[in-house]
Amino acid sequence: MLSFKLRGWNTYTPGLESAESWKDWLLSQYELSTDAVKPELKNIPAMLRRRFTAIGKCSVEAATPLLNENEKIPLVFASRHGDVDLTLSLLKSIANNEPLSPTSFSLAVHNAISGLFSIARKDRCETTAISATENLIPFAVLEAATQLQESKHVLCIICESVLPDLYKPFASSPPFTYAIAMVLSREEGDTFYLNNTHSKKTTLNTKNEFEELISLLLYQSDCAHFPSTKNIEWSIQR
Repeated sequence: MLSFKLRGWNTYTPGLESAESWKDWLLSQYELSTDAVKPELKNIPAMLRRRFTAIGKCSVEAATPLLNENEKIPLVFASRHGDVDLTLSLLKSIANNEPLSPTSFSLAVHNAISGLFSIARKDRCETTAISATENLIPFAVLEAATQLQESKHVLCIICESVLPDLYKPFASSPPFTYAIAMVLSREEGDTFYLNNTHSKKTTLNTKNEFEELISLLLYQSDCAHFPSTKNIEWSIQR
């Protein structure tokens, strides 16, 4: 069992910008309006702002309120598929024998969002970009909590976007693009525990991982469960 403290957290998706709105959504799972105001990233210089796609904008919008002015902090960026729409557009260009956009190619790599965010904040602390087929959230938290051995605080951003229709038969997809940001700390905030146990049954979680985590952060539950197909169940609890 690994313990860590949580200095603060925030989550963002267009249409769900407050804790109360997230509580309402968790209860009723209503469909979000497509007219919801998109993040403007007013604090990001215009030249960089235009390089952030939807998933990157949600990530920045979630993380920025958690950081002190000019704070330098290591970053763990986690996403199962990354900017999958941009990647798919590049694959279609290859299939059609079309030239690739150098800008699109540079922004499609998995650490592009974390790199742009670091450049915008002029923060030269290390960044780590990770992915996982399942249990993305506990693996992201594990990476960030482990880095507390070297740093007092670590920023962890977990984000995902809706998969294009082409991929939906082959992988689970969240109902909307979202980002969850957390600042893990050695000394500040409430204490949480990350644990993994062997299970006799092979199970899959019927909930989205982010629903489990948000329910925990909003005090709707005392423990977030992340079962897998490998007879191991991860959990985060207070």
